[in-house]
Amino acid sequence: MKETNEEVEELQRLLEAAYERSTEHLQSIVTAERRLTATELVQVLQGMCTLNLATVTAKGEPRISAVDGHFLHARWVFTTSGQAAKVRQLRARPAASISYVDGERIGVFSHGRVEFLTTDHPDFAEIEAHLVAHYGSSPSTWADEIAYCRLEPHWMVGYAHDKNRGTPEPLSRTGTTPRAQSTPGWSTGLWMGAAARWSDHPLCGPPPRR
Repeated sequence: MKETNEEVEELQRLLEAAYERSTEHLQSIVTAERRLTATELVQVLQGMCTLNLATVTAKGEPRISAVDGHFLHARWVFTTSGQAAKVRQLRARPAASISYVDGERIGVFSHGRVEFLTTDHPDFAEIEAHLVAHYGSSPSTWADEIAYCRLEPHWMVGYAHDKNRGTPEPLSRTGTTPRAQSTPGWSTGLWMGAAARWSDHPLCGPPPRR
């Protein structure tokens, strides 16, 4: 958990505002008893989360893909190949939606705009250190061009189906995430146009040698 008290408070305001302007249909599902607070979210969303990322083509058609996501300072961060279609779409049309769903255990839904983080960005060093600690290597070494992205949300809702059983455990304790450090996943670029660099990807064979 890297969030400051101010960031948690800001996230709580965002969650409350999003819920208040949501439809009756959503409010009938994400009831007060099922809503996750900012404090609960930052406790649960530790480790790597496989996210569904929605982008838009030049024709206005929706596209969905998966990325490794990390919830850092109350915002989703992910990397992908700079040659990926999603990167081209986000550079032209940065509006995006992200969802993380783990069965009925938890659901987190966000809308916002994606910003691209370069090495001179004031937050880059901390993000890079977190990713290296998680994966055991820098995403920048996985392909010739890697894009570092962060969603700046203007709408977010967190949901747990049965909070009566207690706040969901952090992902790092559930056994599903984070992935083993030596096995980068959706962020590596295997599915984003860099398959040639990953003939030994875990889906195809032994993990890559370093």
